[in-house]
Amino acid sequence: MKFKNHIYQVILLTILLAGCKSQFLNKAPLDSINTANFYQTKSDAIAAINGAYQPLQWPKLYNMRMWTTDIMAGNSVTGGAGGTDGIETKNEANFVTKPSNPGVLDLWRGPWPGILRANTVLQKVSGMNTIEPTLKNRILGEAHFLRALYYFNLVRFFGAVPMITKPQHPGDNLRPPRTKPSDIYNKVIIPDLKKAIQLLPAKSSYSGSDIGRASKGSATGLLAKVYLTIANMQKFAGKKYDNQSTNSDYQQVVKLCDQVTQLGYKLDANYADNFNPNHENDQESLFSVQYYGKTSNSFWSNENQSSWTSTFMGPRNSNMVAGAYGWDQPTQEFVNAYEKGDKRKDATVLYKGGPSFGGMNYDPSWSNTGFNVRKFLVPKSIAPTYDSSPLNFNVLRYSDVLLMKAEALNELGQTSASETPLNEVRTRAGLSGVSGLNQSNMRLKILHERRMELAFEGQRWFDLISHPDYALNFLHSIGRTNATKNNFLLPIPQKAIDANPNLTQNPGY
Repeated sequence: MKFKNHIYQVILLTILLAGCKSQFLNKAPLDSINTANFYQTKSDAIAAINGAYQPLQWPKLYNMRMWTTDIMAGNSVTGGAGGTDGIETKNEANFVTKPSNPGVLDLWRGPWPGILRANTVLQKVSGMNTIEPTLKNRILGEAHFLRALYYFNLVRFFGAVPMITKPQHPGDNLRPPRTKPSDIYNKVIIPDLKKAIQLLPAKSSYSGSDIGRASKGSATGLLAKVYLTIANMQKFAGKKYDNQSTNSDYQQVVKLCDQVTQLGYKLDANYADNFNPNHENDQESLFSVQYYGKTSNSFWSNENQSSWTSTFMGPRNSNMVAGAYGWDQPTQEFVNAYEKGDKRKDATVLYKGGPSFGGMNYDPSWSNTGFNVRKFLVPKSIAPTYDSSPLNFNVLRYSDVLLMKAEALNELGQTSASETPLNEVRTRAGLSGVSGLNQSNMRLKILHERRMELAFEGQRWFDLISHPDYALNFLHSIGRTNATKNNFLLPIPQKAIDANPNLTQNPGY
């Protein structure tokens, strides 16, 4: 779904819900619409749910801040123009983050407009009698899925956060305190995803401009990730998030991953197709943030419909892709972690002697580390200008599902059974199968496989923090010796605390 058909209604709804002050939006009459008269037609409901997707596209989330967490996780360095360029990301990666850090503020602020919009859809569309039940259920399912995804990101980054499940109005408590993570999981995230599974159609039912919407597979795969996160945090970080045993949570992961497989998802034959604009939303994609590429809005605005990844990650001064700011440069340690013969290396990293891109050979002098990310680069034949990349950003792929199943089986003591899903991913990568490992070594192998398979997709940081001892050993081994377990939650931004004194600060800040 490239947000083409209803974009003007989305913009109008943005005025209503977020009070956007861009020069373009202010040309619309600000008093022409309100929630009382907006939710009347099918088009209104569709525009409203489209608006709930939109914050995913913003730089505060998947167009920048989510993928920069791989820098924090040690896969790469910031790069860019040097000096203070990206200083907020450098501070995060060096574990000297302060509550004033603007990158942290982005990650805090990014999900809340989406939560507001999802809450509004759930409240308003549920009472609409002017649209057919199938469409109504789908829209409500999308809203439940999106709210769960926004909250899941908040809880993983910040721990306890305010729990807001209805649109707020004057007279409500507009300064809510933080709610402990277990309540966010048990009262919002898990119920939302279970409801989304019930209401959403299969991915195959979508066509035309609806392709890319959340589907039953999206919700099922994300719920598996939620249960795996809870189980790992209980087992390895000693936190209690639900009333089930840890083994029960791992069993839920296996069950849900099997359900994803039964829905027809498969690995692409070619790993690189996951990052090819001509293969988007294919059999491996459970959910991706959608980008259209061609946009009349500023590249730097929230309404921008082109992806930032190619422009930001392209080798600086290379002219290899349009833009090319040189961010997110892989480290030597990361590149050395590839096993011999791993096909993913050529698809993921630009390195001296590697395959050419767009007819150009890579020059390692274009990077501070001698490497650049390749997997998100879009050739000029598709994106001729810096503001025209249509490349979607993967939030959840089937390979992730297979690796989650392998991890859960291993933690259940079924180590030999975990080999099957793990080796399916390795076979696609051109690697031999794994067998005969004990549980501890298999755990390390799976974490390694996740690192290489999902590199620069914003997953590595979450894998680290759900295995705190492993994380500290890894971070200390690459020179981040000041990292402590307190760093695994980001600080609550000072601006948020200033606006809401009922918010408390995380330990260590």
